[in-house]
This record gives sequence, structure tokens and C-alpha cells, in this order.
Amino acid sequence: MTDQTHYLTATEVLERFRNGDLAPADYLDVLLARIDAVEPAINALTGERLPVAEALAESARRYADGTARPLEGLPVVVKEAHAIAGHTETYGSPILADNIAEGTSPIVERIIEAGGIPFVRSTTPEFCIAAYTRSAMWGITRGPWNREYSCGGSSGGSGAALAAGYAPLATGSDIGGSTRIPASFNGVVGYKPPFGRVPTVPGNYMDEYCTDGPMGRTVADVALFHNVIAGQHPFDPVSLPNPVVIEPNADLTGKRIAVATTLGDYPVDDEVATAIRATVEWLADAGAAVETVSVPLSYERIVSAALAHYGTSFIPWIEEEVGADRLADAEPYTRQAVEQGRRALDELGVLGGPEIEAGVHHVLATLFLEFDALVCPVAGVPALRADDYYEDGVTIGGTHVDSHIGAMLTVPFNIANRNPVLVVPVARSSEDVPIGAQIVGRPYDDATVFDVGAALEAARGEWYRSTEHRPAL
Repeated sequence: MTDQTHYLTATEVLERFRNGDLAPADYLDVLLARIDAVEPAINALTGERLPVAEALAESARRYADGTARPLEGLPVVVKEAHAIAGHTETYGSPILADNIAEGTSPIVERIIEAGGIPFVRSTTPEFCIAAYTRSAMWGITRGPWNREYSCGGSSGGSGAALAAGYAPLATGSDIGGSTRIPASFNGVVGYKPPFGRVPTVPGNYMDEYCTDGPMGRTVADVALFHNVIAGQHPFDPVSLPNPVVIEPNADLTGKRIAVATTLGDYPVDDEVATAIRATVEWLADAGAAVETVSVPLSYERIVSAALAHYGTSFIPWIEEEVGADRLADAEPYTRQAVEQGRRALDELGVLGGPEIEAGVHHVLATLFLEFDALVCPVAGVPALRADDYYEDGVTIGGTHVDSHIGAMLTVPFNIANRNPVLVVPVARSSEDVPIGAQIVGRPYDDATVFDVGAALEAARGEWYRSTEHRPAL
């Protein structure tokens, strides 16, 4: 085996399993050796290694008798926030260090049912409430491309693990950009499915901002993963039946694509805008009719509406889990989110937030009368610094944003959570930090965003195929 093995795509690995060139147990050994060699510099994993012997034996038997399942024998990184019965469920908080999950998240159930092997768990910020990943529980998780920068959050450990070559697939979840931000910051692919497409747990399926989703290094791998986890679940009453099987097609002939270098008055760094602008030519070369557009949204109103929404659900859950007497022990960003959520809800009231949300839906509905997809930035900056708590917000091109969440152009599509969003890497910054693009589709039109993602990936060229296009680890 060469040093390329840990960067093989999921589809390549499965083909090698099928033709006998690679055994699941040997491949897992390669990944574990990679983790042992690299992990101290990245800190993407919780340190827990899950039992795999029985699953490996089952996969070997199934390849031998021709009954292999879609992910048979494929190791998968699982975000620690995705529960596994009998294992920790801490949400990255020492306050919950002794919590043990009683049940298993549907996304993990489906990985196992499809023959995938959860083998390690990835780090998150405390309560998954920051766009960077650091906590007293696990320390700072760094971006593999440039370790001065963050891997993003809250699925930051998953994104960093993929970029570092720990596994071909990882789980993510998204309530404000938590799958898409790490995809961008780490140069991998992440998918926020439309609400209800992928089943989740009580609490999350009652929150229309929330969704679980797949992460990988290629569009095809993420499509493979998504096809396994999508579909109705008996214990998720909002989960949707009969998902379309995604088969990405890079030919965009007949598609109309809108490209926006920002959303409304969201501040965006010049390098980010340049990276998004470059996609116009790539999309046109793929056959699409492309138009540069403006999208009339107000980041201050969107952030206020989102914080008010969190103030009705997410924040009360955190307060209940922590308890009033322990809140002072929480991370600075947790305490700040609690304060900001309460304040936004007080200012907007019960109806103010939904009124702003309705306006977001109207803007996007108007756009999608004319276009099949929208391409726009993930964040106003290539990445956040790994060692900064951003308690005073972020300044982008002279514009100050009070909350670091306001620097993320992901939140509008948690408000409009029926719109699918795929993130693919499109550039690397002058600091060698990847820059991703969001591809937003019409409500429940999963297939189109994967087609556009495949076209951008083909034009950009595949990363991770040579040392020139991998993190220097």
C-alpha cells in the first residue's frame, strides 16, 4: 500500500474491497496508523475508539458471499453529538462528562445497517454552538491546511478528520452552518439536506433549523453517503418518504445558475469574493446559463431572527442541561450565545423572528422563479483563527460584526431549511486555507445541487490526489 491509501475516495475503497485488492481490516489499520501519526497536531477526535471486530468480521463474510451492503466495511467518523447507545453524549461539555447515551441516532443506525463501521468520534465546540471547535473538554481542533486557523464548527472535528486523511466519510449536523462551515474551512464536501430528508432525534426534528447530514472529500462520496441515510424513519414523524437517489451529473446544460459574491449586506473578504466569482466561468463551461445577482438580505436582521429562534429552543435546552448554578463554568461562547439569544427574543418578541424569516423565504422564492440554483460564499472570511474566542465579534473589510455567527452566510439557509445546500471547495486563500462555495437549490431539489457541485469539482480539479493538493501534515 502507498501513502495514497488513506486519501482514497469512498467509492475507490469500496471497489477495492469488492475486487479483493484491499481488505476492510487492512484498510482500517492504515487509517488508525494515520490517526496515530497526525492526530496530536490536529486534535480532531475525542480519543474514543469504538469496537469494530464484529463489524469487520461481518464485512469480510459478506464480501466473500456476495451480499455486501452499500457502505460495507467502510470506516466512518461519527460526530460526538450523534448518540451511540452505551457511549458518551457530552456535547463537548465537561458539565455533561458523565452522560451516557441510552439510544442511537438514526444517522448512525443507517450507517451500521448499510455496512459502514463507526470507529472514532469527532470533536465539537461545547453544545455545538460555535463556528469554531474548542472546548475545555477536548481543547482546540485545528485546520489541517494551516493550523493557525480553525477547522470551523460545530462539525469541526469531522471536517478536520476528513482533510487529514482519517476516513473517507464523516457525519455532520447543522443548525446554523455546522456542516457547511467546516466543509469550507477544511476543503471538503458537506451537505445540509432539506428539513426532514434525513431523520434525526426528538428535539432536533422539532427544530426546523436543524438537520443531520453527510460529509466527505468528494461530491460522489457525499452522494453515496446521503443515499444511505435519507428516508423516512418510524421515530421521526417529520422525516420524508421516498428520497430520490442522487447520481451527480456534471453536465449543466439547460440549467440557470445565479452567482452572488455575497448575500445582501453581509461583509465578505476580497479573497472569498474572488473565489466565488471564478465559479462563473466554470459553470458556463459546464453548459449552464450563469448570471451574477444580488440577493437582498440583511445580515443584522437574519442574525437577530436566528438568535431569537435559538432563544426559544436551543438556548433553553442548554440552560436546562447546564443548570443556572453551572452556567458560569461554560465556555465563553456558550455564555455569550445564551445572553444574545435571550436579548434577541426579548427585542423581537414571539412574532418578530418569524416575520423576518418569512421575508427570507420570499426573497429566495423570488430568486428561484428564475434560477435552478444559487452559488454564494459560505463565510465572509476564509476561516477563523483557531486560538480566538471572538467574544468581540469579527471585522471583515472594515465592517464589524458583533457575533462571529454574523460572519457566516449559512444562517439564511437554516431559516430557509427546506432548501438543500451543498458545499464544495473552490479555492485556497493566500494563507493556504480552503474556501468553499454554497450551492443552494429550490426546496427539496437535492439532485440539482449535487449536479452543480459535480461541475464545480470537475472544473476545480480533485484535491487530495497528490501531495501538492493536500495539507502538509
